[in-house]
Amino acid sequence: MSKAKSAIKKRAARKRRKQRKQDDNTKQIRDAIQWLLSPGIFDRLAFHGNTSWLAAELVVLALLWIWSDSSKLTEAFDDARDHSVKLLGKAALTTYQGLAGALQTWTPTFMPLLQIRLHELMQQIGRRHLRVGLWVAIAMDGSRATTPRTVSNEQAFCARNYGKGKTAKYRKKKTKGLRRRKNAQAKTQPQAPQIWITMMWHLGLGMPWCWKLGPSNASERQHVKDLIRSGHFLKNTLFVGDAGFVGYEFWKLILDQKHDFLVRVGGNVRLLESLGFYTKQKKGIVYCWPNAAMSKKQPPLVLRLVKCRIGHKQVCLLTSVLDESKLRCKEITKLYERRWGVELEFRALKQTFERRKLRSRKSERALVEMEWSIFGM
Repeated sequence: MSKAKSAIKKRAARKRRKQRKQDDNTKQIRDAIQWLLSPGIFDRLAFHGNTSWLAAELVVLALLWIWSDSSKLTEAFDDARDHSVKLLGKAALTTYQGLAGALQTWTPTFMPLLQIRLHELMQQIGRRHLRVGLWVAIAMDGSRATTPRTVSNEQAFCARNYGKGKTAKYRKKKTKGLRRRKNAQAKTQPQAPQIWITMMWHLGLGMPWCWKLGPSNASERQHVKDLIRSGHFLKNTLFVGDAGFVGYEFWKLILDQKHDFLVRVGGNVRLLESLGFYTKQKKGIVYCWPNAAMSKKQPPLVLRLVKCRIGHKQVCLLTSVLDESKLRCKEITKLYERRWGVELEFRALKQTFERRKLRSRKSERALVEMEWSIFGM
C-alpha cells in the first residue's frame, strides 16, 4: 500500500513539474512578444470600424501560425489559435480564411513597421556585434523557393517563355535527333513556379535585415536597388555582395544614398587607373567610368581595389571606402568571408524551417506565407 501511495505522489510531482515548465515557457513567449510589439507601433494606422481584432493580436496569431510544424495550413492555424488563447486569452480570428484575408490586406503595411522595430531591438541587444569597426555590414543575396503548381502560382511566378529561347541550356547539350528521341520517351515538365527572395542580412547578428519577394525571373540587383531606396539603414552601412552586384548605376545609387559597398569583381568589370582624379600615390585606387556614363557626362566613381586570399583562391574585392584606416585589408577579408552566412540563412529557411516548398496554392497567399516565414525566423 505504501508503494502505491509513493508511486501516486511521484506521478503528481512529475505532473506539477511539467505544468510549471509549461507555465514558464508560456510566460517567456508572452514576455518576448510584448518586448517585440511595443505600445504605439501601430498607433498611426487607421482600421475599419468593423475590425474586431487588434494589430498586435493579428501579428501574434500570424507568428504562431507560421511557427507551427503542421504540414497543412489549416491545421497550422488550429494550432496557432489554441496557442493564442493560452497566451492572450483569445485569438484574433477564428478561421483560417479570415487570417489569410487579413494578412493579404495588412502584410504590406505591417511588415515595414515590424522591420523597423526589429532594427531598434537589434541596436539594443547588438552591442559589439552590431558593427564591424565603423560599419554596419549588410550582406545581399538571392534565392528561390518553390510553390505548388497551380494556375494562380504559375501566372504570378513563372517566366512565360522559360526554356523556349534559342540560348536555352538544353538546346546546346544535345543534337536535334537525340533530343527528339529523348523527349518522345520522357517529356520534360515545365519549371515549377518559384518565388525569388532577395535578402539583406546583418553579418554581425546573423539576422535578416530586410527582404523583397518577386517572380522567379526577378532581378536581385533591382530588388536591392528598391530596398536601398525605400529601406531603413543605419549610418555607415556597408553593403557586402558577390560578383553579381556590379555596375556603375548600381554602385552610384549606393553612394548617392550615403552608404558604401564591398563587392567581388571579375574579368567582366572594366576598371581604369591613373585618370588623375585622385592622388597618384594612393595604391589600389581605380575608376569605374563606362562609356555610357561618359556620354552622359557623369563623373567616374573613385574606388579601391584590394586583392586578398579567401581560402585557396585569390579574389579581387572592390570597395567605395578609400581610407584604409576606416576599412583595413584584414577587415575586408573578414567581412567577405562572413558574407557566406547569408547562404546558411537561406539553407535554414528552406531545410530547418521547411520552406523549400511553400504550401499556399494562391499566389497572394504564397507571398504572405513567405513574408511571415522570414519574419518568423
